[in-house]
Amino acid sequence: MTPGARIQAAIELVHAIDGGRAAADDVVGEWFRRHRFAGAKDRAAISEHVYAVLRHRSAIDWWIERTGGAVPSPRPRVFAALALAEGWKAEAIDRACDGDRFRPERLSPGERRLLAGIEGRSLRHPEMPPEVRESYPAWLRPKLETVFGPALDRVMAALNEGAPLDLRVNRLKAEGRRSVREALAAEGVKATPTPLSPLGLRVNERIPLATLRVFKEGLVEVQDEGSQIAALLADARPGMRVVDFCAGAGGKTLALAAEMRNQGHLVACDVSERRLERATQRLRRAGASIVQRQPLSSARDKWVKRHKHGFDRVFIDAPCTGTGTWRRNPDAKWRLEPKDLEELVAVQAEILDSAQRLVKPGGRLLYVTCSLLAEENEQQVERFLAANPEFALVPVQEVWAATIGKECPVETPMLRLDPARTRTDGFFVAILERRKAEEAAEG
Repeated sequence: MTPGARIQAAIELVHAIDGGRAAADDVVGEWFRRHRFAGAKDRAAISEHVYAVLRHRSAIDWWIERTGGAVPSPRPRVFAALALAEGWKAEAIDRACDGDRFRPERLSPGERRLLAGIEGRSLRHPEMPPEVRESYPAWLRPKLETVFGPALDRVMAALNEGAPLDLRVNRLKAEGRRSVREALAAEGVKATPTPLSPLGLRVNERIPLATLRVFKEGLVEVQDEGSQIAALLADARPGMRVVDFCAGAGGKTLALAAEMRNQGHLVACDVSERRLERATQRLRRAGASIVQRQPLSSARDKWVKRHKHGFDRVFIDAPCTGTGTWRRNPDAKWRLEPKDLEELVAVQAEILDSAQRLVKPGGRLLYVTCSLLAEENEQQVERFLAANPEFALVPVQEVWAATIGKECPVETPMLRLDPARTRTDGFFVAILERRKAEEAAEG
């Protein structure tokens, strides 16, 4: 593909993402499936153009409005991203837009003024408000400042960087991290151990993962290091009865099954039977044989009542705003609205109130989100503990020492991970234990 054809593809993709509800990676992936003539370099370039717009949209729009050259829309946004984020010269963009087949129409006078106004500029400008400079919704700034204080800009900048590919070594099939690393090297892939998770390998380049032997044979699964940590903190052991209450497509279910060494009983629940079905191939490839899939009609499904106090561990990867995953899903931040947060907080509370019934005395409930917001994290846990005095918060340092062994990266009793501090996606983990009857009586 020519540079112009790649730019035109990016414009079309940004338009499709803006106009729909599908996630950007799904839209881009579908485009590549329908345009198989696009080679690896084409795909990399198109993806870079698209994600530069999604990551930095506020800053890009600020420049567009400042120059008065155009109205913010997919085409000028892509041109501005090329100049500001990727360092293209105005002349090169002009040359790529010649109106020939598959290439953008020639630049308008307004687009030429835009490119002239931003020539040699960078994305950030001293006059930009912080939320514009770091490109995130302005209504979230007060909420995020409450959590991060003066470190907020650093965290938001880290969320605008591309995320690496993190792999989790599958203990059901692999001998260990070193052997998998050597197997990847034999297939031409350089991977480095993740600093926190003892099972993680990090790849900082684009690789055809699905074609590699280590993936096809189930030796590794794609899983961010933060997500790996959350699953390890469940301390799910062989022989236990465990529920993954919001299992989705099964990423953490697989990790839990591996920690249980395929011994015990693991139930994967979700209100979407379709999502559970999609996990079938992953479970088979990973060799996870102890998983029972259980569709739920809602968080209050009768199945929960029938299995009251029946499980050692209940793992809740709660639906949330996903603010901690903006490195991978930058389009999500532009779809998020205040009402979404309000609705999600209510859903999380309902899930907690229902799922806690499954935890047996002495068992634990893991509450996990990939959110950065206190409303979905600490405040949600505090509300739950106030309403359920039979539960107590277990300091994460105690569980970290027992399951991971390295020094815990936080001093607070609940775990927060973020890309600026721990180089992971943003994750929150709270470990709650139902006291045994005699302990509750003494309390």
